[in-house]
Amino acid sequence: MNIKLIYSLMKADINVIEKELQRAVDSSSPVLKKASIHLLKAGGKRIRPVMLLLGAKFGDYDIHRVKYAAASLELIHMASLVHDDVIDDAVIRRGQHTVKAEWDNRIAMYSGDYIFAAALECITHIDSVEAQQILSHTMTELVVGEIIQIQDKYRYDQHLRDYLRRIKRKTAILIAASCQLGAISSGAPASIHRKLYEFGYNVGMAFQITDDILDFTASEKELGKPAGGDLLQGNITLPVLYAMEDEKLRKQITAVHPHSNREEIDAIISKLKNSEAVSRSHKLSQRYLNRAFEVLNSLPPGKHRNSLREIAEFIGERKY
Repeated sequence: MNIKLIYSLMKADINVIEKELQRAVDSSSPVLKKASIHLLKAGGKRIRPVMLLLGAKFGDYDIHRVKYAAASLELIHMASLVHDDVIDDAVIRRGQHTVKAEWDNRIAMYSGDYIFAAALECITHIDSVEAQQILSHTMTELVVGEIIQIQDKYRYDQHLRDYLRRIKRKTAILIAASCQLGAISSGAPASIHRKLYEFGYNVGMAFQITDDILDFTASEKELGKPAGGDLLQGNITLPVLYAMEDEKLRKQITAVHPHSNREEIDAIISKLKNSEAVSRSHKLSQRYLNRAFEVLNSLPPGKHRNSLREIAEFIGERKY
């Protein structure tokens, strides 16, 4: 089974989540409603909701209960993107204008806040204190991760552990919570949902490392935004950390600042792609995926377990 088939088989349930997302961001304020719907229409792979649905298959699956957990996690992800685009002054995401570009920074920030609040309201439909605590903790860690990312901009002396802690909070914890909350919302035992959290964490780490590789190796058309954007914005990612071990590349990279021109960035991208930075980054991503597979193999077998493996493999192999 490939990932397209997985999505096809789950299409009806994904549509239920899409409707719940639309309901959740409905607002009496025309501006908030338009901004939120604008973000919803940008779409995305919806990997987190799909992984949540598959996690829910380990328990008593009911889409009309599980949909609230799925919508909550996707709303948190959406809100963080809106705030990210303000911080990064991003005009394009997924090939279309960002909320801040379509309106302005203030509308974008309040839209992000509104979507965060909608996520909290949505999770109240899940009658589980543990689920609500996990969602709240996930939001807290996500915000801390974003603040750390701001503080670390253009800080070229950071270490691998700084990067790994940052992507744990920025990405991995949200995917981990998706897998875990799916199982909790379907009443799966703690022994199952804790392993799903561990699986999701390792997949999430691999997901972000792959994203950071693609920022240098994929085209602008594939990315839906200019290549090398992270470096230009001062975000020191894994390929950059590895590339800076070469003194010549380090000099070029550490000279990057907010007003660096496109030619400078393109020259660094070209040299970085020809270095070992990309292959070394892939190796670390694969180590996280291998850990995820080990955890997955300890869970009860079934189609849903196989589907989780397919998605994890897709994350490790994707080209954009």
